Amino acid sequence: MSAGNTLEPKLRVRDATKVYNTRSGDLLAIDRCSLDIRTGEIVSIVGPSGCGKTTLLWSMSGLHGLTSGGVLLDGKAITGPNPEIGMVFQEANLLPWRNLDANIRFPFEIKGTQPDRLWIDELLNRVGLEGFGGRFPRELSGGMQQRAALVRALSFKPSVLLMDEPFGALDSFTREEMNRLVEEIWMDTPTTIVLITHSIEEAIFLSDRIVVMSPRPGRVASIHDVPFPRPRSMEIMSSKEVFDLTNVIKMEIVGEQQSRYARPSATSIQQPAH
Repeated sequence: MSAGNTLEPKLRVRDATKVYNTRSGDLLAIDRCSLDIRTGEIVSIVGPSGCGKTTLLWSMSGLHGLTSGGVLLDGKAITGPNPEIGMVFQEANLLPWRNLDANIRFPFEIKGTQPDRLWIDELLNRVGLEGFGGRFPRELSGGMQQRAALVRALSFKPSVLLMDEPFGALDSFTREEMNRLVEEIWMDTPTTIVLITHSIEEAIFLSDRIVVMSPRPGRVASIHDVPFPRPRSMEIMSSKEVFDLTNVIKMEIVGEQQSRYARPSATSIQQPAH
């Protein structure tokens, strides 16, 4: 863990429940999720598709309200978008009519504040985008666009960075490169990171802890500590210990899916528990 890691919770999720009202009826996406995210750690959330991982992450960001329960940042309730929280989405979401520099400036323009050019230049250099400020998104590869999105999210120095499957569309080599880059930047900053991923190997490489969610309605099924030293190497990732942990988590997810089919009524709750 980074030097800034302590036992003090940065984020606290308390009995988070979310019901979506759909044409076919109420859909219970997450049900009474509770989770503490410690200051300065990286936590990955994994689970079967449709289990509510993204719903949980977006509730942490303040972009999606909860039906019941809540999320606290440094002890204060999150009721909407928060300047202390940055987010990287599944897509880079760069504005196609703006060049890279203008895309990074965009959040500052919305807030009416001045960007820290020295910090942004340092980030661009770290991610290998120095000199690309005048390029438009169409002139950048997928990996370069995600690097730009990472710089944009970190440009205002958030204390929490939320990442929603940001590297899923990248090829395996670029994805490994991005994972190393995230770890490198995290080790030099006090940022707390929560990552949604479908890759257990990616979760193990990046995380201090891995949260396994149950099938919908999503609940916290288990939490695993990741004991491997940092910085992590590809050699560690090919070790028996990583292989064993990967299999344990995979089997938990498979077991949770099988349990879901054994109790189909669990996904058709009409109203959330209060």
